[in-house]
Amino acid sequence: MKVDAFDFELPREAIAERPASPRDAARLLLVRDRGREDRVVRELPDLLRPGDLMVFNDTRVIPARLKGRRRTAGVEVTLHMMEGDAVWRAFARPAKKLEAGDRLDFAADFSAQVVEKGDAGEVLLRFDRGGIALMAALERFGTLPLPPYIKRPDGADARDRDDYQTVYAREPGAVAAPTAGLHFTPELLAALERKGIRRVTLTLHVGAGTFLPVKVDDTRDHKMHSERGHISAEAARAINQTRVAGGRIVAVGTTSMRLLESAAADDGRVQSFDGATDIFITPGYRFRAVDLLMTNFHLPRSTLFMLVSAFAGLERMKAAYAHALASGYRFYSYGDSSLLERTEGDMT
Repeated sequence: MKVDAFDFELPREAIAERPASPRDAARLLLVRDRGREDRVVRELPDLLRPGDLMVFNDTRVIPARLKGRRRTAGVEVTLHMMEGDAVWRAFARPAKKLEAGDRLDFAADFSAQVVEKGDAGEVLLRFDRGGIALMAALERFGTLPLPPYIKRPDGADARDRDDYQTVYAREPGAVAAPTAGLHFTPELLAALERKGIRRVTLTLHVGAGTFLPVKVDDTRDHKMHSERGHISAEAARAINQTRVAGGRIVAVGTTSMRLLESAAADDGRVQSFDGATDIFITPGYRFRAVDLLMTNFHLPRSTLFMLVSAFAGLERMKAAYAHALASGYRFYSYGDSSLLERTEGDMT
């Protein structure tokens, strides 16, 4: 499909600079076959059914942005995918003058070597330490890599270090938050449990590639970034048992959606998964694992707007987004949310 089909006007002021407080006070737009409803996230227990299963992404955002020096020149890198204990793929600025073998110094006792250069400013880095020691160094010297659309002249601040992390984050490795999950509070999770709505977690380490614009004219020519994920055998079993019992699978966020669909067989059964996925979902895709999707409002011409258009129908989503903009919904990472029912039939 032509990328222009996914374009729409988004005023700059519609992009949220801070999240709602409390988290579950954010607005929620319910989109289904029989129309739309303006709701609030804390009303989610009333919108789901006992026996439904919510699937959360428990990845934890790390301080993945580092400023350092290549000899006398400044350099900034944003890690986006772990390749080994001490090896990460990263986007570098400026990348043009970097060469394999260059050493990048981020502190007097913290450095990395450029192993190879890739396309679009990407480099492969090998740090001077790995594992827990590397994570400790990132906590000390790194900063949170907020999306480029959130304007912070001095970078992420103290509020962001809490706001840009889900309350259930557990597995460190993401460089961007699974933002649909930012709306959940312990109180909301407890209310869902009381309603008989169960939950499981999977892990997809969101990469910085999620911020990359689509620069081609046709979706067939876009190369999707790769991200690492894990679904345990226990979580897969719970998902499959829910479907057999007649419950619905509710993906919390496009990251959960992408990993579930990557691990689903043609009959909809989800298998355990451990590896990388670069699945790119556009209209015409046949969904196998997910019945409902909770997700924030995405940018025009983005792979995420393409995904929600595939799930709920392009014309329906364009109308929903027009309603959201006219009604003052806030967009993107710190913005409001939506709950989408999967469309039946072709609505491209």
